[in-house]
Amino acid sequence: MTLVAAADVASYRAAPAGHYLAGPSGLVFCARPDLWGFAVWGRPTPAEVRATANLLALELRPPARRHASLVDARGLEAVDPEAFAVIEAYVTANFAALGQAVERLAIVRPPGFTGATVAGFFAVQDAPYPVKVLGELRRAVTWVGGDAALAAALDAAVAAARGQPPLLAALRRWLEAHLGDAALPAAARALGHAPRSLQRHLRDAGTAFQRELDQARVRVAQRRLETSGASLTEIALDVGCASPQHFSALFRRVAGEPPSAWRARHAAAVRSSTVARDGTKK
Repeated sequence: MTLVAAADVASYRAAPAGHYLAGPSGLVFCARPDLWGFAVWGRPTPAEVRATANLLALELRPPARRHASLVDARGLEAVDPEAFAVIEAYVTANFAALGQAVERLAIVRPPGFTGATVAGFFAVQDAPYPVKVLGELRRAVTWVGGDAALAAALDAAVAAARGQPPLLAALRRWLEAHLGDAALPAAARALGHAPRSLQRHLRDAGTAFQRELDQARVRVAQRRLETSGASLTEIALDVGCASPQHFSALFRRVAGEPPSAWRARHAAAVRSSTVARDGTKK
């Protein structure tokens, strides 16, 4: 099975089956008439989520066929409350239609606190269909009636949309899940390559294993800094750094500022956004 990139929104709307349509932080796809879904990554804005929701409504377009749905959220780095509310509003507004059209939904969650937020969505929003939250794409694909070929096709589509070779995308996911014991031989083995082969592929992609490991540690640390009150020492140990000093030096080198400054700046931005949003609502 393959997923082909649609040329534009009109093309996808006209013939979604076997195609996907990518945006800046996600893509929607229709593997076949009885299997639809979307993938999301990074930090999607409310506007981007709203655009995705508008395309998701295609699966409910008459004559809607009973189908399964798949959400791949492995690459999601953070959940914006307003973006979360957009999806909640979509499910609420289409609750009856979703219950009639969708047989089951599988969600592939990201790691850490963001994954817990994704997994908890239907704890605060009633589900109009059976839902299973899983940590591995192939298991989720199997549960909704797909196969290994679909999992590979979705991986390739997401990698292409993000401008990443599939192997690099897979390595980045593996690293975020193994920061405490990440090593080149183990990573290569998990990805089905010899260490030298993996190094060669990374070199061809303009990167290196240590660079990817450093960036993975900072990405995960940023999520912890953003969503928890954990101390810098605790976060340093959690992401595999030997000491807070090592963590601070690494974070500054990759992110351009110390972790404490990053946390303070982000918290200030969140407060400003909340004040502006509340003022608008009033």
